[in-house]
Amino acid sequence: MVDRETLRRLVEALPSGHDASTERALTYLVAGKGLAWTWNERVHPKKPRVPRLDVLAVRCSFERREMLLDTAPDRFFIDDHYRGYAGVLVRLDAIDEDEMAGMLEAAWRMVAPKALVKARDLEG
Repeated sequence: MVDRETLRRLVEALPSGHDASTERALTYLVAGKGLAWTWNERVHPKKPRVPRLDVLAVRCSFERREMLLDTAPDRFFIDDHYRGYAGVLVRLDAIDEDEMAGMLEAAWRMVAPKALVKARDLEG
């Protein structure tokens, strides 16, 4: 299980990683770009979506998403809103810290400025 404090620590360990979360929504950024955020569930078709703090939307490639959906449907899923988007929905109570760290690192690499990625790679 991964909680808010763990997410904050993992994101802030990434170069320029920033926790912009509020009481009602988790939001994690790098250089002003989102790498993960709260999933807003469509509970009623004609009403606003409802934030689900137990599910995090995380950027990832379509290829990785398909692999995650096939191999671990207990941890990962998508809804119609995310079908055409390079991201996956993660059940925070079903994922461990190491796997979440890997997901956030991959998301960071997708959106971080190239200079930051290069500097991190040079660090080893």
